Amino acid sequence: MKILMKILKLTILLITLMVSRVAVADITGYALVVDGDTITIEGTKVRLHGIDTPESEQMCERNGVKWECGYEVAEILKRWLKAKEVRCMGDTHDIYGRLIADCFVDGYNVNARLVYEGLALAYRKYSDRYVAEEIQARIAGRGLWSGDFIMPWEWRRGKRLE
Repeated sequence: MKILMKILKLTILLITLMVSRVAVADITGYALVVDGDTITIEGTKVRLHGIDTPESEQMCERNGVKWECGYEVAEILKRWLKAKEVRCMGDTHDIYGRLIADCFVDGYNVNARLVYEGLALAYRKYSDRYVAEEIQARIAGRGLWSGDFIMPWEWRRGKRLE
C-alpha cells in the first residue's frame, strides 16, 4: 500500500509539472525596450516570438550609405510602445530565461508589425508564423529590404557587410 501511495504521489507531481510547463504566461504592463526583439515588462524579460532583428551594433547599407539598423529598429520599437500597455503571451522560455511571447499593443501584434514593416525577419529556425509578412515587406522594399544587410543570425556568427 505504501508503494502505491508513493507511485500515486509521484504521478500527481509529474502531471502537475507537465501542466505547469505548458501553461500560458500572460503579462501586461509598460515595456522597456532592450533591443529590437527583446523587451522587459514588470521585471520579466520577453523575447518576441518568431522574429529576429538586427543586433544593436549591427550596420546595414542603403543607397551606398551605412546606417545603424539595429539601433534604429530598437528606437522605432520604443516609439511604438512608449507610454502604452503591452500584453505578452507565451508558453516557453529560452536558454537565457526570457519568456518567448507574442506581444500586443493598441490591438495589433507587435511581432507581426515589426516583420511587416521590414524591421525584423521571420525567424524560421523557430517559427514560420511571420513568413507572409516578411515576403510582403521584401516585395515592397520596406525597412531592411530597402538596402543591403546581413541576416542577424549570420551577423552573430561574424559575417559583416563588405
